[in-house]
Amino acid sequence: MRNLSECTVMIVDDTETNIDILVETLGDDYDIAVAMDGESALEYIAEEIPDLILLDIMMPGMNGYEVCRRLKKGEKTSKVPIIFVTAMNDEAGEKKGLEMGAIDYIRKPFNPSIVKSRVKNHLELKLAKEQLEEQNTLLEDKVRERTRELNLTQDLTICSLTSLAETRDPETGGHIQRTQNFVKALADKLIELSQFKDILDDSIIEILYKSAPLHDIGKIGVRDQILFKPGKLNHEEFEEMKKHTEYGHAALKKACEMFGSNSFFVMPRKLHTHTMRNGMAVDIQRA
Repeated sequence: MRNLSECTVMIVDDTETNIDILVETLGDDYDIAVAMDGESALEYIAEEIPDLILLDIMMPGMNGYEVCRRLKKGEKTSKVPIIFVTAMNDEAGEKKGLEMGAIDYIRKPFNPSIVKSRVKNHLELKLAKEQLEEQNTLLEDKVRERTRELNLTQDLTICSLTSLAETRDPETGGHIQRTQNFVKALADKLIELSQFKDILDDSIIEILYKSAPLHDIGKIGVRDQILFKPGKLNHEEFEEMKKHTEYGHAALKKACEMFGSNSFFVMPRKLHTHTMRNGMAVDIQRA
């Protein structure tokens, strides 16, 4: 966080006496920039943005209201604190200035102690906001990095599990990739239908796509004699082969119990499927 002594206060006033008073009041505490008309102030600010502006209202040419309006309209200058300084005792004018974005009013003739206190208070608030914004940016960066690491962990977990399934059944690899692509293609079409718009979104589709390869991990639990049998399975063997979905469901259920309801494995567990049964429709086993 910056120190107050590192801040720049800009004084914009067409009267040298007023400038001298403000410079004497604030010069020991801050860097001071001076402009004697609105045009010069805007030219300076275009090159270097001050931390706070003390802005006279009644000036020849461009008045303080117009300077304020232009600054608040600018993307880089809209947040610069502006304190109007004026000899007018006009509530309507004060209201107008505050509505335009000024943060405070200081009336002439100046009371040095009041000027010092108000400038200090507003600069402290500005620096605190800057620090908060920096902390939020750092936090957002950490969240993005943590999310990236979590996604990599999920991808590694799926890759490891599906690699194990592939070593148990060489035909599984191509099937897994095809299923993953089919799931995404189907979800992309379903989201276009009104009845699915409240159910599916891009994040859900991404989870479905990533978790699709897990649907066959239960084959790890099937006996080699059945999984690698070259010929047709008999009835008993076929019944045992179908249990690979139960093995997969049990593994995912345990993962959910270990890692909680926010676990990545909740979705594949809820949508864990049975293979085609004697040419009939696919059954869905829900948690």
